[in-house]
Amino acid sequence: MNGYAKVQRPDPCVMELVSRLAQEPWTDRPASVHPVLGAVARAVHDHSSSAGRRELLPLAPQFLDTARPGFEPSARLVALCVSTALTSGEITGDERRRLEAAHRTAMHLLGAEEHPAGAARWWLPVLGHRSEAFYRTFVATEHAAEAVAVTARTANDVRLRSLLKLCLAAQPKPSCSASAQKSGS
Repeated sequence: MNGYAKVQRPDPCVMELVSRLAQEPWTDRPASVHPVLGAVARAVHDHSSSAGRRELLPLAPQFLDTARPGFEPSARLVALCVSTALTSGEITGDERRRLEAAHRTAMHLLGAEEHPAGAARWWLPVLGHRSEAFYRTFVATEHAAEAVAVTARTANDVRLRSLLKLCLAAQPKPSCSASAQKSGS
């Protein structure tokens, strides 16, 4: 036992490793990781084999300091995961409708579609300034996790890990001034 984990397991989640690297309490939801990116990582972990889970661990440092507010990072991750899921072979009609609505909402938030889809057309205007946190914390995490689960039906560990790497690559890079301020603190 390493002092951080409450329970020793053979396959630690990559998010738990990130929490340790970030010197946060042992958790699979570290504060330094964007919630949607964390949801994708947990879903990929859950749908991977033991060997596939071990292959995720070297990605841990790339998750550090990805927690940024704003609709764009969340919507970009949802659009990426949902696009991947919609091209998978096994998808039910209900899943397709939910994922297409999630994609339209994400594209709306990215400025590519005029009107949001599904329930977002109601909660976006009602929540006002709180809508971004609601989307990032609840809606987008569920959309991304469902998209990974749908993708996992026809994907192997390599394809799931590739999706996670694409999500990491889609994260905005910290600005030089932000990095300098952080290292100067």
